Amino acid sequence: MIQKGTVLKVIDNSGAKKAACIHMYDGYRKRYAKVGDIIKVAIKKVKKKNPESLKIKKGEMSKAVVISTKSLLNSFDGNLKKTDSNCVVLISDQNKYVGTRVFSPLDNRLRYTKYLKLLSIGAGVIY
Repeated sequence: MIQKGTVLKVIDNSGAKKAACIHMYDGYRKRYAKVGDIIKVAIKKVKKKNPESLKIKKGEMSKAVVISTKSLLNSFDGNLKKTDSNCVVLISDQNKYVGTRVFSPLDNRLRYTKYLKLLSIGAGVIY
């Protein structure tokens, strides 16, 4: 589960490396975000190669979709899933993807959200 202040790994090619959660959308007084939820993040660290050509800069705020979490999740067949890191993919305010590639396998739960296109640009699917 992701909460305010959680440091997240950005797994797309937008130029950001680390981001921190500052707000959860979809609810009044929502505390935690799970896979497929939309959050607002502040960019904490960017890639050092060619900072002028990056799509995003350090200190900017952006929306993001949660891709994987460290906490245990119940899958539809009764198994428990857990990943190594908390990962997000950046989106714009119009819900368009900032990056064009995703470098990590994605969870099967994204099939049932409005971000189905992530599965096609991702590196694979974890069932």
